[in-house]
Amino acid sequence: MNHVESSPGETRRARWTSLLKLLKERNLVMGVLNTTPDSFSDGGCFLDPAKAIDRALEMEREGADLIDVGGESSRPGAEVVSVEEELARVVPVIEGIRQRTDVPVSIDSYKLEVVQNAFSAGADIVNDITAATQSPLLPRFVGGAGGGMILMHMRGNPEIMQQDTTYSDLVMETRQFLQDQVEFAVNEGLPRDSIWIDPGIGFGKSLEGNLEILANLREYDSLGLPLVVGLSRKSFIGKILDRTPDLRLHGTLGLTGALASDTVHRVHRVHDVSAIRDCLRSVEALNGKK
Repeated sequence: MNHVESSPGETRRARWTSLLKLLKERNLVMGVLNTTPDSFSDGGCFLDPAKAIDRALEMEREGADLIDVGGESSRPGAEVVSVEEELARVVPVIEGIRQRTDVPVSIDSYKLEVVQNAFSAGADIVNDITAATQSPLLPRFVGGAGGGMILMHMRGNPEIMQQDTTYSDLVMETRQFLQDQVEFAVNEGLPRDSIWIDPGIGFGKSLEGNLEILANLREYDSLGLPLVVGLSRKSFIGKILDRTPDLRLHGTLGLTGALASDTVHRVHRVHDVSAIRDCLRSVEALNGKK
């Protein structure tokens, strides 16, 4: 029998489908891997591609279901880096990960050229903090490549997003934005079942706004798409507890456990993979007895 190799698109689609299947069974853990010098929590830790690849493999062993690789910081006040610099940071890492493991890989970028090169290197998903507003051609590319796409809400851009965090109705406005961008992406050729959404915790929101979103996640779930929640170590937790990023794990665990207690399976984007995985599995065990 002749062996027929799968195309990159088929392989990518298979990895995405495996994540969707897992999500029906339990919450997913998305490990954060920043290859940047200035990310708010782990900036500078994984600039060396070898260290970044080792960290990705470590996160997989700890229970990460997918790895999110980013080459441009999106912390409040962060400045844009060039496409060339971003590619130099992420492509060797994605290639190295793909040579060592089949774990699904996400590229945390909103730039079409970066995403195209990241997919060529072995990425499966694009995590777009602008929800295709900066690169409207992204959904069509991702759809044609058989990949997945995460659409996130953000007001403005990272450099200015915290200058105005006032909304008439935060949950309604962010939910409507995500619904509109999902419709746009689908109209551009991206299958609806290739989309996850993210309300953008910390992206143009106040402490009170972040808590309001977290208390009303069911409003976003009602759109019928998997929800990504990225609250790991963020500044609003620091404000609640008066803790620096390296001391925000306990607050992250508390909120993650509370969110998981409502039995809806979501994708949790986190730095501390092992601890969050244990938290989620423990809550899921309890949920199974309710």
